[in-house]
Amino acid sequence: MKIAFVIPFIISLVAVMVTVEEIGATIGDVTMANNMLAYAAVLFTNSSTNITSQFSLDNIETKKVRVGDIDIAYKTFGKGKPLLLIPGFSMTMDMWDPNMLTRISSNHTIIVFDNRGIGQTTAGNDPQKFSISQFTNDTAGFLAALRLDGGSSNGSSNNQPIDIFGLSLGGFIAQEFALTYPDRADRLILLVSSCGGKESIPPQLSPEAFRNMVSGNASKDLFLSTLFPREWINENIDYIEKNFVFPMGKTPPQNLLLQSQAAGNWQACDRLSNISNPTLVVAGTEDITSPPANSVMMAERIPGAWLVQIKGGGHGLMFQFPNEFSEIVETFLSVS
Repeated sequence: MKIAFVIPFIISLVAVMVTVEEIGATIGDVTMANNMLAYAAVLFTNSSTNITSQFSLDNIETKKVRVGDIDIAYKTFGKGKPLLLIPGFSMTMDMWDPNMLTRISSNHTIIVFDNRGIGQTTAGNDPQKFSISQFTNDTAGFLAALRLDGGSSNGSSNNQPIDIFGLSLGGFIAQEFALTYPDRADRLILLVSSCGGKESIPPQLSPEAFRNMVSGNASKDLFLSTLFPREWINENIDYIEKNFVFPMGKTPPQNLLLQSQAAGNWQACDRLSNISNPTLVVAGTEDITSPPANSVMMAERIPGAWLVQIKGGGHGLMFQFPNEFSEIVETFLSVS
C-alpha cells in the first residue's frame, strides 16, 4: 500500500511530501513536535474484511466492578501495556471488530467496557449524571478500581499512564479524560470523533433518521447506513452478518436519549490546545456520522497530532479496514 505524508510546519509554512511503501518505516522517520501536523492520506484499494478472525469476545469472561453509584461491566484480554477502548454512542463492549481486536491484543492488554447505562453497566439513580464529564469520572474511577490509574500514591500496581482509544462519543470521553486527568493518560487515539459544540459538523442524517437513532428505534438498514457507504454494505453482506453486532434491544431507550443529550451538551474545541498527549486522529472520507472535517479540525488544534484519513472509510471504518487500521495504530503506539 502507498501512503503519502504531508508535514506542514505551521510556523514556517513549509510542506514536505514523502511517498513510501511501508507505513512502519515511514512514520518511524517522522519527528513530531508542537506546531507540526503529520498528515497521511491512506488509500486502500481493497478492504481486509475477507480475513475473518476466529476471535470472539463471547469467549472472554465478563466481570463487574463497583465505581461510585454504578456497576461497570468489562472484559480484559491480550498481553502487553494496557490499552483502554472507550465505546461510542449506544455501543456495547461486544461491538468492537474481532479482526482488529486480534491484531492489537497481540501486543497490548485490551480493556473493553460498557459506558454508564449502556449494555451491562448500570445507570445509577440520577439522570443528571449522564454527561461527558461524568462519563470521564466514571472512566477514571474504573481505572482506579482496576489499579490502572497511573497514580503513584494510592497503592496502584501500575504507575504508568494508560493509552486510551476512543471511538466517536468515546473520543469525547478520551479528550475530556486527557484534559481532566492529564497525568493519567499517555497516548490518545481518536477514531471518527469530533470536539463537539457549534464548531463541529453534525451528523449528516435526516431529522427522522436522527430521532430514530437516538430513541433506539433505528432499523438495521438505517444503523448500517450511518456506519458504512452503501456500496460497501452491498459488497459485504456476509461479513456483516458474521461479524457485526447490533445494539438494538441491549439498552433502555431512555438511556440512549440521555447519552445523546450528554454528547450534544459537550464541547472541547476551544480547549484542545491544552492536550499535551501524543495523539492519533483517524477519519474516514465517507463518514456521514462524524464528517472528516471534524477530525481535521481536531488534528490542527491538538499540538503535534497525527491525522490519518482513510479513503472510502465510513464511521465504521474499523470494520472495513481492520488490518490496515490496526497497522496504523500499532505504528503510532510503537514510535510515539
